[in-house]
Amino acid sequence: MSLIPRHGSSIIIASFVVALMLTMLPLPEWAHVARPEWVALTLIYWCMALPHRIGVGIGWSLGLLLDVIRGTVLGQHALVLALIAYLTLQLYQRIRLYPLSQQALVVMMLVVMGQMLSLWIRGLLGEPPQTWAYWLPSLTSPLLWPWVYLVLREVRRYFVVN
Repeated sequence: MSLIPRHGSSIIIASFVVALMLTMLPLPEWAHVARPEWVALTLIYWCMALPHRIGVGIGWSLGLLLDVIRGTVLGQHALVLALIAYLTLQLYQRIRLYPLSQQALVVMMLVVMGQMLSLWIRGLLGEPPQTWAYWLPSLTSPLLWPWVYLVLREVRRYFVVN
């Protein structure tokens, strides 16, 4: 048991709720395919910022929620987010040292890896292959990473989340 008091659990939960809400936000058809992976971005940030509190179990739980919200096979997003959390936890000390532009490239690799795993699962289920637009979140997510990082860092500092 840790002797350090934990602050800001409600802030972390609220950030994940906002990410889930942004995932459900209705968009025009042309923008729907390019929707960033908000939950993955938020999970990557918190795994980097608080690796002792946010981990694979949180990623799995968020993935299950995302599966229910999106109506996909139960466990598809759970596996993807758990793997993203695991890789982020293994690399967070290195990623923290990179400037935001290089962090965005790491985020892009994590999102691409997650999309490849998701596509593989869909292929096992016999769903038809996607068009090239399937890969657009791999481009929009790293473009938004600097803003997500800066906003969540300011929230973490303002509310003293540790």
